[in-house]
Parts: sequence; structure tokens; C-alpha cells
Amino acid sequence: MRFERRAHRPALLVLATPVIAVLAALAVAGLLIALAGASVPEAYLRILQGAFGSRLATTETLTRATPLILTGLAAAVAFRARLWNIGAEGQLYLGAIAVAAVSAHLVGDWPPAVQIPLLLVVGAAAGMLLLLLPLWLRLRFSVDEVVTTLLLNFVAVLFVSMLIDTVLKDPLAFGWPQSDSVADAARLPKLLDRSRLHIGLAIAVLLALVVQFVQARTTFGLRARAAGLSPAGARFAGVPLGRTLVLVAMMSGGLAGLAGAVEVMGVKGYVTTDLSPGYGYSGIVVAMLANLQPLGAVLAALFIAAMFVGADGMSRGMGIPTYIADVTVALSLLAMLVALFFTQYRIAR
Repeated sequence: MRFERRAHRPALLVLATPVIAVLAALAVAGLLIALAGASVPEAYLRILQGAFGSRLATTETLTRATPLILTGLAAAVAFRARLWNIGAEGQLYLGAIAVAAVSAHLVGDWPPAVQIPLLLVVGAAAGMLLLLLPLWLRLRFSVDEVVTTLLLNFVAVLFVSMLIDTVLKDPLAFGWPQSDSVADAARLPKLLDRSRLHIGLAIAVLLALVVQFVQARTTFGLRARAAGLSPAGARFAGVPLGRTLVLVAMMSGGLAGLAGAVEVMGVKGYVTTDLSPGYGYSGIVVAMLANLQPLGAVLAALFIAAMFVGADGMSRGMGIPTYIADVTVALSLLAMLVALFFTQYRIAR
């Protein structure tokens, strides 16, 4: 018995891979729920009801999915070009603090029609800058960007913590470490009244469509894919590898920084060190479940958001720890990696 590389990957198998991975993860997580002495069908039913069983639950799930779509796109864009961006969490925080600083101290009196687009660009630019540094180290000194982007997450969070404890600390927060609030004119419009769901969801879905078009229909998308499939071959074919990776890094870091901007402008209104419950890291799972497809990232983000939101309702109703959602998401990633392996290889005698 040996593994043999497939001559071609069946389209049906590729499309079924995420579904198989999710079902396998749910099956293994179901065993853990059963060991806890709870009914597995009832637990999953409560997760579904907690995520979509009411207007409030549905809007909260969609609100939670918004930054996940953006960080998932950030990871998918980078990974497709074999740029291993593990730093979306730090890029998110840097985008968020840049928005808070600019809104509170520079453009707070500007009208919303000018201020909102400007701040979105500011957040994206901050994320870009944080990813361009590891890319420069890779191109100039061959430093592994997995290490640098991962470590920069901690640097970025500590930098944000320093700012919200010093120069950007809100004097009206009664000593609580949080940044100055963004101006009212900078808050993103709500999609539904009496909910936290904001226009950032529409922005995220629109960007998924744009990224899908760029990757499938433009020369840059073809060059980025070639850089990911074979850097040496792409260079031999005349692809400007360095310039292509710079553009990929700008797109990936910009999407992650935009996630932080959208979260501050649409939900929180200010920055704290617990702004993100791991959106940057979960974006990697989103990208892998989507098989690095931008439109698939929307569905993958919705699944992960539903697990996190629905697990809260399940925990309250059945006494099962909410950590089952984290376990399920992690198992989904592992199952997807195994499934992807078998889309590329088959067992031969």
C-alpha cells in the first residue's frame, strides 16, 4: 500500500471536501458531548437554535461572522500565493487602534460620508504595513514569515496595550484600559434596527466577490497563483515574484486591518486588548475550510460564527462547556487538512 499523487483532482471531491471535514469534526465532537452525559442531537439542535433561532441570535451570528470573513479572506489571499500570513490577529489590532486614533484626534468633526471611507482606508493601511515588514525580511534575508508574522501578533497587541494605557487612554473610562472612542460620525450604519448588525457585513461580502474576481479574472490573480504553485517556475515564466508578493501582502494585510476597523466602527466603538476573541487565528480555519476560495470563506465564516454563538445557548441550556465550539473548530481544521491530502493523493496497491 502506498500513496500515489492523483493526475487530476475530481471537481466533485474538491467541492465535497469541506462538507466531509465539517461532518467529521461534528462526529468527533459528538463523542465528547456524549462522554459528558448529554444528548448529542439535542446539543446540536440547541447550537442551531442559539445561532439562528431568533432575530437576535441570527443578527449576532452575522455580526460575529463579519470580521471572520475578512480575516479568512486575508489568510486565503496570502496562502494561495504561498505567503504564510499567521499575523492577521496583530494586523487586526493595528488597524483598530489606527482607526481609533485618527477618528478621535484628527477627523472627529468630519462628516460621515468622508470620515467612514477614510477610516476604513486607514485601518487597511495599518494592516498592510504590519505585513510588509515580514515580507521584506523574507525577500531580503530569507527569514521565514511564519515565525515573524506569528511573533508580531504579540508585539502588536502589546503595542496597542501601551497606547490605550498612555496617550490614547480614554479619560472618561474610570481607569479602565480602553482607547478614546471613535466619533459618532465614524460609526457604521446599522443594517437592522435594534441589533448590532452593521453595514460591515455587506462590505465583507462585497470584498469576497471582488477578491474572487481578482483571483479568477486578472493577470495579478494568475501571477499570485503561479507564485504559490511554483515560485521557481513562476520566475522562469517571467512573473515578477517580488512585486507580486508585495501586492499580495498589501491585499492580505489590508483585509486583516480592515477587519479591526470594521469591528471598532461597527460594534465596539473603542479599542481594548480583548477586542478580538481570536478572529485573526480563526481566519486561518476559515480560509482552509473554504479551500482558499473567497466565496467559500463567507460560508466557512458563517459556520464558525454559528458554532461560537450557538455554543453559548447550548451551554446555558445543557451545562456543557462552551469550549466544545473551540474543539469543533479545531477538529474542522484537522479534518480539512486530512481531506485535502486525499484530494491530492490516493491509496494505491
